[in-house]
Amino acid sequence: MTAVHTTIDSGGRIVIPYDYRKKLNLKEGDTVTISLDEDEFAVRVSTARLAIKRMQKLLKARVPEGVSLSEELIAERREQAKKE
Repeated sequence: MTAVHTTIDSGGRIVIPYDYRKKLNLKEGDTVTISLDEDEFAVRVSTARLAIKRMQKLLKARVPEGVSLSEELIAERREQAKKE
């Protein structure tokens, strides 16, 4: 998306433009996470849903096709339980 200009009000609030809110599927009352990216000197706004999607994408790139991490974890736990 193209960068836009906005202002900070007296309470320190910044309005997130409609197009950005629509793209992020943000609604009034939603909880967001705001983080400071000091490398880029930028503020990042995210949601839990977006954070989960980002992590799923990272994991998908690192886990071989056909491998189920949850099944591997269950198998490991069952082996541990047998030993106890």
